[in-house]
Amino acid sequence: MQNAIHWPEKFLPGFSDNFCSNEVIVAGLSAADIWPLLITPSLWPSYYANAANPGFHDSDSKTLFADCRFYFDTFGFYVESQVTEFVAPCAGAPGRLSWHGWVGEEGSADRLDVLHAWLVEDLSQGRVRILTQETQRGEPAKALASATPNPMINGHQDWLVGLVNMAKNKSSSQS
Repeated sequence: MQNAIHWPEKFLPGFSDNFCSNEVIVAGLSAADIWPLLITPSLWPSYYANAANPGFHDSDSKTLFADCRFYFDTFGFYVESQVTEFVAPCAGAPGRLSWHGWVGEEGSADRLDVLHAWLVEDLSQGRVRILTQETQRGEPAKALASATPNPMINGHQDWLVGLVNMAKNKSSSQS
């Protein structure tokens, strides 16, 4: 049985304005290959064209950690974010990363709230599974949900492909 994302009640899929889910399973990589690339926002623009200008609030850290505040530009939005779950992968247990991101002032008509979650787990036969899902609330989320093709599905698939390609390149250069 595969693991699933842990959802806070406020962001439970099916009760939000928009939801997207993307997943890849890749042979020849492990959670240990993926995790460092995922938790280092400064690397995101090097493998995902839709992420720019990442930074941290009140921290000299280069990597995400539990409860940290950070920001980045994506999908034309400047997104303020705070990590809500951070569990590094270990033998027999998946890595779990999620953050609450928001755009606009609380209570405003253009407010967008998201929960972006990641699950990175080793599978049998030298495979890794990377699942990313996002729920969104607010008027901008409703507009994104009705767009065809869905920019969130396509954008997050690009993120997964870039992440896997970066991990493969790092792995082959270390061989």
